[in-house]
Amino acid sequence: MQIALRSGDSGAEAGSLSVSDAVFAAPYNEPLVHQVVTAYLAGGRAGTKAQKTRADVRGGGAKPWRQKSTGRARAGTIRGPLWRGGGVTFAARPRNYAQKVNRKMYGMAMRSILSELVRQGRLTVVDALAVSEPRTKGLVVRLSALGLTRVLILTESFEANLHLASRNLFAVDIRLAGAVDPVSLVGHESVLITEQGLRTLEARLA
Repeated sequence: MQIALRSGDSGAEAGSLSVSDAVFAAPYNEPLVHQVVTAYLAGGRAGTKAQKTRADVRGGGAKPWRQKSTGRARAGTIRGPLWRGGGVTFAARPRNYAQKVNRKMYGMAMRSILSELVRQGRLTVVDALAVSEPRTKGLVVRLSALGLTRVLILTESFEANLHLASRNLFAVDIRLAGAVDPVSLVGHESVLITEQGLRTLEARLA
């Protein structure tokens, strides 16, 4: 299939690119995309929350008073859940939230997302996107020429000036095309990718 190519400087049409149908014309599989996105978000959870049970807190080895003849309720330890300084009844424990997603499922979900972006006109390909100095104004002018505001920018390699120029734009995010994740793709209004970044992404998912 053919994808329109635009100039990164002026935003004008600069021809078209021939891309793989398997990567950019795949059917949209919403249940699979949901599963992969959920698994990716779950894998980012730390799972380090921890509380102490009555077996973990210090003290409580001796019976606080005798069983009978005191007029008080019987008690065997001062570290029970009802006592101040005692353990938690159902204490939280560290856990792993990771969900298994095999490589084929992940690749199918990525191809499905990219294909849907193309069908909805939310994927813009430019020949190059380089700024000569790390100034936000220059990047805003280029994005305005392309008609983009809330956008994910994908590049082939790290460009310091481009990253510095985008830091003050809260709705603009930059990722490497070879390492982009499904959450970033579905979480932005539009995606802007360079021609070399597109080839890198295509080779990764082919």
